[in-house]
Formats: sequence, structure tokens, C-alpha cells
Amino acid sequence: MPPSISRRQFSLATVALGSSLLIRPAAGQGARKYAPVIPGTGIRVARTGDDFELEDWTYYPQHPKSSWNIDENVREPGSSSKNGMWAEGAKRGTPDVVRRVATPPGGIDGSKGSMLIQTLHSGIPGTLTHEPQQDDLLHNNQATAGTIPVSWSPNVVCRVYVPPTQHWEKRNGATFGYRTGLIANEEYWPGIFLHMERVQKDGKLIHQVRAWIRADNGGRDLPSLTFEPETWITMGMSHTPDGAVHFFLRPGIDDLTKEDCVGSYWCYGYRAHTFQTFFFNVINNDDGRSVSTPWIVDDAFLFAASAPASKIRMAGGSPAPAQQSTTR
Repeated sequence: MPPSISRRQFSLATVALGSSLLIRPAAGQGARKYAPVIPGTGIRVARTGDDFELEDWTYYPQHPKSSWNIDENVREPGSSSKNGMWAEGAKRGTPDVVRRVATPPGGIDGSKGSMLIQTLHSGIPGTLTHEPQQDDLLHNNQATAGTIPVSWSPNVVCRVYVPPTQHWEKRNGATFGYRTGLIANEEYWPGIFLHMERVQKDGKLIHQVRAWIRADNGGRDLPSLTFEPETWITMGMSHTPDGAVHFFLRPGIDDLTKEDCVGSYWCYGYRAHTFQTFFFNVINNDDGRSVSTPWIVDDAFLFAASAPASKIRMAGGSPAPAQQSTTR
């Protein structure tokens, strides 16, 4: 059975789609003391992360889902995975479909399993809002490993597969999010969103997804790289002791490098002191007919680049070595 999930851990979720437009008072500006940490650097934290290789990997949905963001209704006990690594976000609720699938072509060498996330009923159970809504799938590291101070430079990385266009929801706009949960003077949730785009180029209709970074120092969403259907994206975020968030993107499955940093910000003007979790969003038009685009994720991991060796254990249960390791 998965580890028990406290009401507090179960309640962590995400902000509204338009919340990045809210301008909050900026923290004091100044030169950054810390260079961006490349996601995947340091000790992979014990009892966190998932490669989806277990053949009996299973997610247990508990419907009706939560929809606190709309009707202030948290419907416990909440959904979770068999391995205890994933849990429903109580603010918005679980995606309708969370399951292990065969890794699509071009994935990580040797990978046989990945996680598919998709939803239809993203609003209030039994009611249609006829507006874009989203569901949340949280990595449950608060129950398995606890929170991490940003002084330890927590960083996350995953691979994401862009599905074939015939499976896309028939609209443009936000479809998928990869985010972290942080605490400054309050909780906030920076991240990378993928938007479906259908654009005319040279008389032809082109399908692409564009990454948007949430958010800069003033709380604005920023457009970034574009990616083609049926390809992989390596995505990552890192957090440095000065409270900044660093965003990384590259096409394909190769490890990230310093050249893949697409932005570094004190998001919303906040300087984080605590890392809580990372999580995924899937978004659709809540009309009872428009199934969301199916997103596939692989090798979603959490690292700590500057944790004291005596304070953290690496995946596999061994004590962290005195000299920090790196995947680069």
C-alpha cells in the first residue's frame, strides 16, 4: 500500500491558469550570487522519482475528484499510485487517466515503461463549466522524503513525449504543465507550460507546441522554444539558495547542459526558501466531449545538488557521498 498522505500534503495543488497575470510586489533586486544549477545535478534523493519500469505500476483513482478551485470542495481520500510516488492534487483533482504505457519510439535507451496522463472531466464532478480547466498529479515526495530547503539546490528533470497530432484536443492553447511547489512568504507554483499551436507557414498548416515559462520577476508568462509532434522534450527546473528558479528545455532525450537554460527568475518577485514538490497538469475544455491531449512522461526525478552529505540519502538507500556526484 502507498504511504499515508496527510491532509496538508494532499491539499497542495496549483494556481489558476491566469494567475501569472497577477503582479505581486517584487523582492529586492540585485546581482544573483548563484549560477543556474543544471537539472539532474547532484544526489538523486531517496524515495523520490519514478522511471515507470515496474510492470505492476498502478494508479488507484478515487472518484469523485476534488474541485476546490471551483466549488471549494475537497473530496478525500484522494487518488494515489501503488508505489506511493503520485497523488491527486486536492485543489483541482486527479486526471481521469493515469496509467503506465509502453515508452514511445525515440525514448530513453532501455526504457520500457512511461506514464500517460489525460483527462475529460476537469471541472466539478457531474457539472460542466464549458471553460478550460485542469487537473493535477503531484509527486508525493512530501510523504516519502519531506520538503527540502532551497539551500540544498533541489532540481528536477523529466522527459516528455509530444503525441501525434491526431490525438490532440481540437483547440489551441495550454495543454500540459510541469511545475514545482515552493514556499516564500506564501506558496507559489512556477513551471513550464506547453501550448498547442496550429499555424500557417508557406501555405501549410503546421502543428507545434510552444513552451511558456511561468513566470518572470513580475509574474508574466514568457514564450519560449517550439517542438514538433512525435518528438521528445527534456525539461528541467532548478532552485538555488538565492531563491531563484532556473528553467531548462531541449529537444530530444539528451541530458541538459548550461546552454539549455531558457530563463532564470525570482518568479512573481518571490525568493523561495523551501521546495515542496513537483507536479504535472493536464488541461482541456470542460465540455464533456473534449478529451485532453494525452501526455506521456518518463524518468521524472528529484536531485539535490548542494545538500550536506549527513542530511540526505541517495536513491537506493546509500548515504550520500561527501563529494556530490553529478549526472553531467
